[in-house]
Amino acid sequence: MESPRDIQAFLDRHQLPSTYAQQIHEHFQPLTERLAHRRQAQERPLVIGLNGCQGSGKTTLAQTLAWLLKQGHELSSCVLSLDDFYLTQAERHQLDLDVHPLLAQRGVPGTHDTKLATQLLCRLKTGQCPLEIPVFNKADDERAPAEQWQRISTTPDIVIIEGWCLGVTAQNFLELIEPVNALERHEDRDGIWRHYVNTQLQQHYQPLFALIDTMIMLQAPSFDCVYQWRLEQEEKLRTRLQQDTQQHAEHLGLMDAQQLDRFIQSFQRLTQHGLATLPAQVEHLIVLDEKRNIDSIIHSA
Repeated sequence: MESPRDIQAFLDRHQLPSTYAQQIHEHFQPLTERLAHRRQAQERPLVIGLNGCQGSGKTTLAQTLAWLLKQGHELSSCVLSLDDFYLTQAERHQLDLDVHPLLAQRGVPGTHDTKLATQLLCRLKTGQCPLEIPVFNKADDERAPAEQWQRISTTPDIVIIEGWCLGVTAQNFLELIEPVNALERHEDRDGIWRHYVNTQLQQHYQPLFALIDTMIMLQAPSFDCVYQWRLEQEEKLRTRLQQDTQQHAEHLGLMDAQQLDRFIQSFQRLTQHGLATLPAQVEHLIVLDEKRNIDSIIHSA
C-alpha cells in the first residue's frame, strides 16, 4: 500500500490535482491488484491495452498503473503510445497523393507504422531486449530523430500500450455509406478515405491488437465530450510549451478552436463505433462522467 507521502510525490511529479489521490485509493490500486495477479500467472510480460477517446486521461492512467505496479508489486513496466508510431510527414504526404488528402493528417488507422509497432510489441512480449521505441513530436507533427527514441534495456514485467482506437474493430460496409459529420460530407464525398481507413483497421491493426493480453477502456459518456476534453488537453500543452520555449502558439504547431474542431471530426466515426462496441469486449471498463470522474469500474475477468 502506497503511503500518502508517496502518492503526493507522484501527484506533484505529474501535476495532478489532490482529488486524484482518491481515485488511486478507490479504483486504481484494486485494478493493479488484478493486473499483478494476472502477470504472476504467466511467465512472460503481460501486455495491457488501454483504450480511451482523446482527452480521456489515457496517458495519466498508464503512468499511474506503471507506478502502482512498481511501488506495490515490484513489477517493472514499459509504457507505449500508439501515437508514437505515426508515420512521418513525408509518408503521410505520399498517402495524400496516392490515396486521399485527408491522410496527410495524423490520427486515423492508416497513418501509423503498424508493421513497426507489431514487430516491437512482439519483441517486448517475447523478451527480445534491448530495443528502441519511436517518439512522435506532436508540436512538430513529426517523428523525433532516432537518438531521441525511448530505449528499453531489459525486458519489463508489464507492457502498457495506450491508444484512442486500440482494440476497435472495423465497421461493416453498410455503416460506411452515410457520412457522420461535415468533414466526411464535404471532404470525403465518395467515401474513399473512410473505406481506406476501415480496410487498414481490419487488415493491419487487428494483428497488432491480437498481441494484447488484457484490455482496459476509459469509456466517455458520448462523443460530445471529446471536443471539450481535447480542447483542455491542447490548452495544457500550449501553456507548457510556451513556458518551455517562450514562443507563440502558432510557432508550436498547436491548433486553435476551429482547427481542433476539424481535427476532432476525423476521429468521430471510429470513436462512436468504439463507444458502442468495445465495452462488451474489454476485461476492465472504467465508466467516466462528463467531467472525467469515475462512475464505476466493471470487471469481466
